[in-house]
Amino acid sequence: MPNLDRRRFLRDAAATTALVSAGGLAATSATPAQAAPPAAAPAPTTRRSGAVSFRWWGTAGWRVDIGNRTVLVDPYLSRIDTGLFTGPFNQAAKLTVRADVIDPRVDRATTVLVTHTHWDHFMDVPYIAGRTGARVFGTLTAYHLGLAYGVPSGQLSAVKGGEVLDFGDHTIEVVGSLHSRNASYSVAFPGVRVSPPPLPATIADLPEGDTLGYLLRVDGGPSVYFTGASDVAERNLTGLAPDVAMVAMQSATTTGDYLPRLLAGLGYPKVVVPVHYDNFETPLQNPPVVAPADRTRLNEMIAAIRRISPRSRVLVPEYETAYRF
Repeated sequence: MPNLDRRRFLRDAAATTALVSAGGLAATSATPAQAAPPAAAPAPTTRRSGAVSFRWWGTAGWRVDIGNRTVLVDPYLSRIDTGLFTGPFNQAAKLTVRADVIDPRVDRATTVLVTHTHWDHFMDVPYIAGRTGARVFGTLTAYHLGLAYGVPSGQLSAVKGGEVLDFGDHTIEVVGSLHSRNASYSVAFPGVRVSPPPLPATIADLPEGDTLGYLLRVDGGPSVYFTGASDVAERNLTGLAPDVAMVAMQSATTTGDYLPRLLAGLGYPKVVVPVHYDNFETPLQNPPVVAPADRTRLNEMIAAIRRISPRSRVLVPEYETAYRF
């Protein structure tokens, strides 16, 4: 069955809530900030059981295991201290890759998808590419930064949105997107790199560099949309209709109608997973540390999703838990 027809069939199936499992068990929580109320029992499915797993690595980072292949999205594990959550914010914080944290978690990777090149999305990517030989997809800025770090050009693929990349048992569609703006309507560390720069040394040396989203479609499995920042070019979402959406939480309200436009553009996914809500300068240990203001925003986001898309299930992930959709 073609992908589009399969997705429509799944989305119109008798079950109006998705089966989401963690290690084979339904993901639930006792607190409002952790999950939606228990869903009704799902209709029978023909999807492969246990073939695909999704593990959240904090911020917008994911490890996706598809059979013997591993796709990483914005893998940021070093979680260095910049003062962002405790103040004052240090724009000159040194880029310090923590191999002791990365190596136990990254035993393999075939593909790395970079949404944008801020430090909390890109900083660990060159090290991971060197360790695993993975092919890195990202903007032209990601390409040139990769070269600056010494990643071979043969491992770097520049994309801009619209590409549909076929990997046999899964495809990845690249979607042009936008980065969120702060309370001053500005983007932190704006700019692009049109040629390889000197080796980056501080977090300010890693600009936003344009922003992408990615739609992963697994043969016989789910279709999942990944965001890395909380803004949306909703016209680019037409026809994607993912089963699951990984949605970055807003830290400011300067982007108008962010969630309504995003959820409508995606066709109201059956499962919505908030990401980028955690304090990503603390160790990768459960339960995730969430700043008080971000806890409020997260609860408001959950309430808004339920109001805008009442048939969607909200799953607030914990670190390194194997979710299956």
